[in-house]
Amino acid sequence: MVSSEGLCGSQPPIAAPVTQYGVTKPISMAGPTAADIQRSRDLEKFLVQAGLYESKEEASKREEVLGQIQEIVTNWVKQLTRLRGYTDQMVEDAKALIFTFGSYRLGVHGPGSDIDALCVGPSYVSREEDFFFVLHNILAEREEVTELQPVPDAHVPVMRFKFNGIPIDLLYASISHLVVPHDLDISDISVLYNVDEPTVRSLNGCRVADQILKLVPNVEHFRTTLRCLKFWAKRRGVYSNVTGFLGGVNWALLVARICQLYPNAAPSMLVSRFFRVFTQWRWPNPVMLCAIDEDRLGFSVWDPRKNPRDRTHHMPIITPAYPCMNSSYNVSTSTLRVMMEQFQYGNNVCEKIELNKAKWSALFEPYLFFQSYTNYLQVDILAADADDLRSWKGWVESRLRQLTLMIERDTYGKLQCHPYPQDYVDASKPCAHCAFFMGLQRKHGEIVQEGQQFDIRGSVDEFRHSINMYMFWKPGMEIYVSHVRRKQLPAYVYPDGCKRSRNLHLTPEQPSYNMSRNNGVAYQAESGEKCLKRKKDPDGEDSEQSRLDKRRSPDRNQSVSPEIISCKLGSTCTGCSTSDLDEMNRFAEVNTSSNSSGISSCSHEDIGNESTAGSSEGSNVGDDNPSSSQSDSSDDLKSSVEDDHADQNKVFQDGLLKDLEVLD
Repeated sequence: MVSSEGLCGSQPPIAAPVTQYGVTKPISMAGPTAADIQRSRDLEKFLVQAGLYESKEEASKREEVLGQIQEIVTNWVKQLTRLRGYTDQMVEDAKALIFTFGSYRLGVHGPGSDIDALCVGPSYVSREEDFFFVLHNILAEREEVTELQPVPDAHVPVMRFKFNGIPIDLLYASISHLVVPHDLDISDISVLYNVDEPTVRSLNGCRVADQILKLVPNVEHFRTTLRCLKFWAKRRGVYSNVTGFLGGVNWALLVARICQLYPNAAPSMLVSRFFRVFTQWRWPNPVMLCAIDEDRLGFSVWDPRKNPRDRTHHMPIITPAYPCMNSSYNVSTSTLRVMMEQFQYGNNVCEKIELNKAKWSALFEPYLFFQSYTNYLQVDILAADADDLRSWKGWVESRLRQLTLMIERDTYGKLQCHPYPQDYVDASKPCAHCAFFMGLQRKHGEIVQEGQQFDIRGSVDEFRHSINMYMFWKPGMEIYVSHVRRKQLPAYVYPDGCKRSRNLHLTPEQPSYNMSRNNGVAYQAESGEKCLKRKKDPDGEDSEQSRLDKRRSPDRNQSVSPEIISCKLGSTCTGCSTSDLDEMNRFAEVNTSSNSSGISSCSHEDIGNESTAGSSEGSNVGDDNPSSSQSDSSDDLKSSVEDDHADQNKVFQDGLLKDLEVLD
């Protein structure tokens, strides 16, 4: 009798199956070299020195705050249970549970960052009345709570506040249980039974975070890489879901996908591979950590084959928990273009780091936004006080991306916009004020016809009407949009306060748009006599400021401006192409139909459907009967901004095309 060992003795041993994370095979199973390990150590050392890790004291304070909030919501539910006539046993068993999600749950939060938290309560405790009124009043009476701001009509309803100085974003979900079990598994699909869509969106923040941690091969490597990429995105001006870039969950999903493709890689390798892969990714092929779970409970899932609206998404990044959604539907052609350029910048720097020609600090050089364009739109936001500004700014910010869409639509994509996610404050103004800026440039390679102009007055008017939809407008809430050239930028946008020495002298015919609710028409600027006179060089520019700007302008060979870096969508980087990446893209193409990148319209539905990050600040449940008077400081500030814009604004009447020059 021949043994089984004898039968197979001459055959080679069978290789152990490779664990597959995600929807495709890994690109590489290679582990780190000694040089990779050293670069990872250098990276972690840099992140520590950059102050991205909180102290033990702050970590303890966060845990203490979460414990106090847990106690508050439990007492709140018990109080409501008693008031509604339930038995003493029900009152004793009644509870609410606090779950965390976002950066805190993923373990990548830093000093001063907020805590995203979800309160899960029983079926008889409602969001509309019990959470936003009863619990709101309980929190308002506590001295530890400050800056309490309920936002009940957001895409994901949220209550924002600070508890002992720790920022909290608190969501609520009422599940179909009379008593919330203490060991509730929020990842189980049963928590979605008999709940509405706002509740699903609230629950899915936690469910997505849990799935991400389950779907990456090495959690610690994932955390270090994500912490690095989030810091990089903020330094390069592409971290903002509301503006049309990517927010925390989007970056987490992208990093998690790279961890799946390189399961044995060290953090330094993962950062490098991140840029290598996503400079070549053929959007709109989706990024997915797992296969999309088909419709099981009747909720809509992302599927461009069935949902025409999903075909318009430019950069789909799909959440891994049912119902699977595109977490990055705010991305537009313009913001995708900017991000692709920044990915190319990151890839170039990482290649130098791997060749020991650069250090990690080079990757995190801040993006020189105010040196990268010749022309900008300036959006000034005013309010009577800080509380009004907080809600008014949130509303305007959540709709700024619509202005980008409108301008590119109305100029047929020939005028490209680069919205910058950071707001700037003029400390010299007498009351609440901030400003956003948007870079403008001709589309590269666009043939310019003589006398051609860009007239965006209609785009601005449409933007004004969308802003005027704000339900909680109060006197003092104003918005101004004007065109400024680089030499006209206000001093407060520069860290060192560097500014032109004198104002430009403009003619009185140049208008500025005042978009306050009670004055929605364009007005003529003040007389040119108010403008400061200045000496000009032969080209008509301020000679001193011209010299300053030339000294500040980056070298063309080293500049990272969008006008100089050209990384077209779908282009490849020499030496980075892999058959595995092509296979992934082909796999993704099976899961989505081809879609057009063109923007041909901007519907009212688009304006109303905002992201969590944007819409959550979009309204205020404060006093909706505003007083008829405004403070003197508000009047002074309004007058000051009007004068500034009367001097600066020339985009709406004279056209932009002749001003859209490349950098000197």
